Amino acid sequence: MTTYRTIRTRTATTARRRLRVVAGAATLVAAMAAITFATPTAGAAVRQLGVFPDNAYGLATNYGTGCAYTLEAILTEAVDPVFFYDNGVPLGGIAPTGGVALFTWVPTTVGRHTLAARQLPDNNIVATVDIRVGTGTHVGWSCVVFGG
Repeated sequence: MTTYRTIRTRTATTARRRLRVVAGAATLVAAMAAITFATPTAGAAVRQLGVFPDNAYGLATNYGTGCAYTLEAILTEAVDPVFFYDNGVPLGGIAPTGGVALFTWVPTTVGRHTLAARQLPDNNIVATVDIRVGTGTHVGWSCVVFGG
């Protein structure tokens, strides 16, 4: 009778340990699922947009028609392509390098321009820059801007 009781106690103890391991694993899986689904997924986005006047100079504005400028988009994610817009009109897209996307822009019209950039898969434009554009004239390696 003692032998039967010892075997039964070992069996009950082993069963309790297995139950604890299964319950612990189930709790861990549930916690991981809760964390995964509760954490919001942030899409790729442009954090900041800048325009460099490069070699252009003017009294009212440094931006002129026919002159080339560098648009710089600082990104939250360095893989998906970035698309640039001038007053809502697509200028083009480029693959980023190291969290930054550089694009060459040459304005064709005088007046106010709202430049924007967005990064796929996010469709929201969050970074914009408003500038005035005058008439640009090339002088050597530079561009002189009149008006604006």
